[in-house]
Amino acid sequence: MLSLGADAAVAEGALTGKIKKTSCILIGNLSQFLRLNEKLKLQPFGLNGLAEQLKEVLDNYNKINFTLELGRYKLNFNKEVAIMGILNITPDSFSGDGLYGCSLDRIREIAEQMSAEGADCIDIGGESSRPGARAISAKEEIARVLPVIKMLTKKIKIPLSVDTYKPEVAKVALDNGVSMINDITGLSNEKMRRIIAKFKAAAVIMHMQGRPQTMQVNPHYQDVCAEVLDYLEQRVNQAVEAGIPRSRMMIDPGIGFGKTVEHNLILLKKLKMFYSLGLPILVGCSRKSFIGKLLNVEVNQRVLGTLSASLVAAQNGAHMLRVHDVKELKQGLKILQAIRTV
Repeated sequence: MLSLGADAAVAEGALTGKIKKTSCILIGNLSQFLRLNEKLKLQPFGLNGLAEQLKEVLDNYNKINFTLELGRYKLNFNKEVAIMGILNITPDSFSGDGLYGCSLDRIREIAEQMSAEGADCIDIGGESSRPGARAISAKEEIARVLPVIKMLTKKIKIPLSVDTYKPEVAKVALDNGVSMINDITGLSNEKMRRIIAKFKAAAVIMHMQGRPQTMQVNPHYQDVCAEVLDYLEQRVNQAVEAGIPRSRMMIDPGIGFGKTVEHNLILLKKLKMFYSLGLPILVGCSRKSFIGKLLNVEVNQRVLGTLSASLVAAQNGAHMLRVHDVKELKQGLKILQAIRTV
């Protein structure tokens, strides 16, 4: 790096031999990194492999065209940020919007309204993932979501996603016309990866520290962005090995899932870091507790906070935003897009 006019920083003991292993921070501009890549290709000690990784990261970071294949649908994120509408069929949703016990006609009306207001897909959830939520069986979750799936696949013309980490639920959902699985455990279950690959469905790979029951009990990171990025990279590689092409994947840093208020803010601020994986990014801030803590408001008063956080996410690189309030976000995104393109 020094010979290229750039720089590199290592731990103090690395040069004296006091430590055997160190992280290394490379500091330079794009031109210098591209020249470094060519030099590394000619080096021994595995540095030629590092050259390939560096080239991939640089290409991904500068990627402009992002698309997502969802069965017979295809979402293009090149011009506008997409919206995922939230449809919770639960009695214990943190946001108080659960539709458990509502008639199918009422659920259809809400889904159709989301579509009319500008949602690009709808995410159906049958189990609450709020902190401390009670886990339910796959049988109970299927009983909640299946009638809704069967009804909506006939009534609306945008793709459906199901928010589940259970392979049994995913299989039933995909068998009945769902196009994407939104897995809060990041496809950690091998059976889940195989099912998604078999159905040629799309997948959202999300980061969560711990489980919903315990994730907000003193969440801790040395470097939240680096650790979330490493986790997502591992899960993406596992998904590729299972037969899921990258063209059918999204990543989600998991705002509010095992993070403090500060962790969430840092992730939103540094969202562009995740471009290094070369995949479209989904962000869900809607009505979450960090907004309530910052504004000192209850869950039913978090629309403006959600809009603000979501627009920051969009400006910092998010390709899709998961929200309860579609109309408000759609209007905000129109203003953002007008400013971007003026």
